[in-house]
Amino acid sequence: MNGQSQTCHRIVTVLLAGGHVLLEDVPGVGKTVLAKALAKVVDGKVNRIQFTPDLLPSDVTGVAIFDQATASLRFHEGPVFANVVIADEINRAPAKTQSALLESMEEHQVSSDGSTHQLPEPFMVVATQNPWDLDGTYPLPEAQRDRFMARLSLGYPAAEAEVAMLTRHRSADPLDELQSVLTTAEVSLLQDAVAQVYVAEDLTEYLVALGRATRSHPEVSLGVSPRGLLQWMRLAQAEAAAAGRGYVTPSDLQAVAVTVAAHRLVLQAPDDAKGTRARDVLEGVLASVAVPAAAARA
Repeated sequence: MNGQSQTCHRIVTVLLAGGHVLLEDVPGVGKTVLAKALAKVVDGKVNRIQFTPDLLPSDVTGVAIFDQATASLRFHEGPVFANVVIADEINRAPAKTQSALLESMEEHQVSSDGSTHQLPEPFMVVATQNPWDLDGTYPLPEAQRDRFMARLSLGYPAAEAEVAMLTRHRSADPLDELQSVLTTAEVSLLQDAVAQVYVAEDLTEYLVALGRATRSHPEVSLGVSPRGLLQWMRLAQAEAAAAGRGYVTPSDLQAVAVTVAAHRLVLQAPDDAKGTRARDVLEGVLASVAVPAAAARA
C-alpha cells in the first residue's frame, strides 16, 4: 500500500471509529480534495468552512438573533451543523475561532445563550492545515489538537500519479464522477459495529503502558492523554474491522500509533513542521514497551 492509499485507508478508518481528522501538509497536495471526496461518498449534509483571520466563532457555530415577531431569541445554525464539516485551512484563523469547534467535536453539540443544540449524527470534522511555520498561520492549541483522532499527511505523489492527475484534470473534475456509497444511517451502523470489536484486557494494559511511556519520556513535556488513549483504542478497533477481524491485535495498536499520537505530544524542544522528532519518540516507545506474551502469540 503506497503513501496515498494508506492515507485514504486511514481517513476511512477514522470515519468508522467516529473520530475527526486533521490533514496537514504543504499547499497544493490535495488536502481539500481528499476532504471533499470523503464528504461526497457519504450521503449526508456537508458544509465547508474557509478559515480566515477575520472569521468569528459565531460564523462557525451559529448565533442567537432577536425575533421581533415572537419577542424572543432565535438560534440560527452555523455551518458546523452538518454530518461532515470541512474546516479548510483551520490554522489561518486565531485560537479563539479555532476553539469554537471544541464543544462540537467532543460532545456533538453547540451551546448558545443557555440553550444546547444537538448536531446531526454521524458528525465528523475534516480539517486541513498548512505547516505551522508558513506565513499567516496560527499553531493549533494542545486542547484543540487533542480533539482530532488522527493527523494525516499526503506528501507529494509519485511521478506516475502526477501524470495521471494532470491527464484526468485536463478537461473535468474527477470529484464530479464520485457517487455516494453510504447513507448516514449506514455510517452510524458501521460505527456501532466497530465499537463492538473485542479488545483483550492485556492489550488494554499494553495500550496504557504505551501512553504512560510517552508521559515519562525524557524528551516529552506532555504525553498522550487518557482521551488520546481512548481514541487510540477506537482507531485500532476500526483498523481490525477493516482487516475483517472482530478483535484487536498488537499490530493494530502499533499500526495507528503515529497517526493517533504524534500530534498529541508536546516535546521539551520544539519539533519541526513535519513532526519528525515526535514520530521518533513514538517509535522508541513502541520498541521499549513489551508486547503481552499471549497477545504476541495471537
